[in-house]
Amino acid sequence: MADALTRCGWAQNSPNETHYHDTEWGVPQYDDRVLFEFLLLEGAQAGLSWSTILNKREHYRLVFDQFDATRIAEFDAAKVAELLADAGIVRNRLKVQAAITNARCFLAVQQEFGSFSAYIWSFVGGQPIVNQWKAMSEVPVTTPESDAMSKDLKKRGFKFVGSTICYAYMQATGMVNDHLVSCFRYPEVAG
Repeated sequence: MADALTRCGWAQNSPNETHYHDTEWGVPQYDDRVLFEFLLLEGAQAGLSWSTILNKREHYRLVFDQFDATRIAEFDAAKVAELLADAGIVRNRLKVQAAITNARCFLAVQQEFGSFSAYIWSFVGGQPIVNQWKAMSEVPVTTPESDAMSKDLKKRGFKFVGSTICYAYMQATGMVNDHLVSCFRYPEVAG
């Protein structure tokens, strides 16, 4: 049974995507653990559909210790082998290794800036960018901000942080509001 709410087109493919769109996507996130979770999930998503990652998200939380960067930074070869044998996640060695590398880099950024949030939000001046797209075809896949974020993250040793991944990350964590203006979530997130 469909409801009468108007949503962004991508959010109508599955109940999981609809729920994610309606409750999380585009909501500004400042909690370091949540920001780290999205960083790892966006990297895992590279080349795959977001729906695939959403379907595996709870299992990722389980096997990646609720996205505790300190614990992930200590994962060893035995843990990597265990993860690569786990069908509940994306079993790609480069992505699993990147999660460990990114945890270590994340901790270094926290130490340098006091929080990862302070660092990552600096790419948008500390405030969400509120766009006014009327059609999904208008939404970019990269922006100068995502280019700058990607370049700096790579310089700091992060992996799977190309500009397209960074822009998706910015959308997910509310650094940009890319809900269409016709979407019921647009004013809720913008407000």
